[in-house]
Amino acid sequence: MTALTDDDAMVASGSRLASGVGFALLSAASFGMAGALARQLLGAGWSAGAIVLIRVSIAALVVLPFGLVSLRGRWHLVRRNARLIAVFGLVAVAGAQFCYFSAVAHMQVGPALLIEYTAPATVVVWLWLRHGQRPGPVTLVGAGLAALGLVLVLDLLSGAAISLPGVLWALGAMVGAATYFVVAADEGNGLPPMVLASGGLVAGAVALAVLGLVGLLPMHASSAAVTYAGTTVAWWVPLLVLGVVTAAVPYTSGIAASRRLGSRLASFVALTEVLAGVLFAWLLLDELPRPVQLAGGLLILAGVVFVKLGEKDTADASARPAA
Repeated sequence: MTALTDDDAMVASGSRLASGVGFALLSAASFGMAGALARQLLGAGWSAGAIVLIRVSIAALVVLPFGLVSLRGRWHLVRRNARLIAVFGLVAVAGAQFCYFSAVAHMQVGPALLIEYTAPATVVVWLWLRHGQRPGPVTLVGAGLAALGLVLVLDLLSGAAISLPGVLWALGAMVGAATYFVVAADEGNGLPPMVLASGGLVAGAVALAVLGLVGLLPMHASSAAVTYAGTTVAWWVPLLVLGVVTAAVPYTSGIAASRRLGSRLASFVALTEVLAGVLFAWLLLDELPRPVQLAGGLLILAGVVFVKLGEKDTADASARPAA
């Protein structure tokens, strides 16, 4: 009977891991489309603030009904976690998106993503300092492989132009991304994933609207058509895709992934967003990836595997009693 129970637990654990990785890859692929879509809108005269406000508002409208259903009248959960939802909405949703799009306005999509996705290393350091989860050597090897892979994917060795304002905005996006992974992985607050996602999106949309109304956040829009891969579309098409496909879908699936994988592994699997960003830049902006970038993608995947293998050592070290 014990053996059967252990087998069932192993199957459940494996199923949770598989579904978590699936959700994480879906989230990364969806997020990865945003940079290429926003780049053309910025070039057409849109401000980063206006793009993010519309994107977050559309996502909030899509996700909110699902959040209300999963809440099932337990409003005490929202009241108890109001501050957490507000921080998630301001920093991980509105802040991360605005900073990333502002970075893209000053620099290439690739380098901006590279800087933003130093977030997994930030998560590892946070868990080490805050919870004593010191990373083991296997985890550090995985982080190194993933970092090297990102350098190759973004082709920085050939000398990409980087501006100081772009770097600073990308670092702001990194803080938002790290906050997203840490908050999303916390199951102790009792918030269902859909409630956290919808609450954060609503809070982010309200904050952006207020900042725009008082004039602290520039809001510029344009009705000019935009072109992707030789096809010209109306301005509202990429905005709709940004809201539904690159915000509503990835925020909900990303939280589901973090709950199953934990913030450390979820943040490293999310590095595949860089691969998705390169792919969509190729498809939508006609930027063809080079063989060195494909090699970098393989290194990123290897890094994710090493990080997962290193989780057991980290967990054992945390559970080991002090001498």
